[in-house]
Amino acid sequence: MSEVRFYHLMRGSLEDVLPRMLDLTLERGKRAVVLLGSAERVEALNAHLWTYDPGSFLPHGSARDGHAARHPIWLTHVDENPNASSYLFVADGARSERVADYERVSEIFDGRDEAAVADARARWTAYKAAGHAIEYWQQGERGGWEKKA
Repeated sequence: MSEVRFYHLMRGSLEDVLPRMLDLTLERGKRAVVLLGSAERVEALNAHLWTYDPGSFLPHGSARDGHAARHPIWLTHVDENPNASSYLFVADGARSERVADYERVSEIFDGRDEAAVADARARWTAYKAAGHAIEYWQQGERGGWEKKA
């Protein structure tokens, strides 16, 4: 079974928190798929990851770039794992039917969006019923993460 972590955004956006999460993923020697809700969101995030910090480099790619196996971070709106990743990040209402194929799954949702919160609750219930190990993290006052469950 997979370890599933829910990250409840309270102040920041996906663009604020995801780069650091992906940096940590690479530091652990892991590869990641980032599953988003649309091709347009993939392209926007792709552009953001090239420019979010002029002093760093976060190697990533998408279908537009091709050669998925060469990219340690793969951005997609399709439920796929073309770069043999062990970590999956899910955001923007995307859904994966392959959760059990990953070592760790991070569900990132906007706590200011009631529909996203309701969807996260439903996913929590489904993952728990499937036997996955689940954790819940909420963005704290200063932007860091506080483990709540």
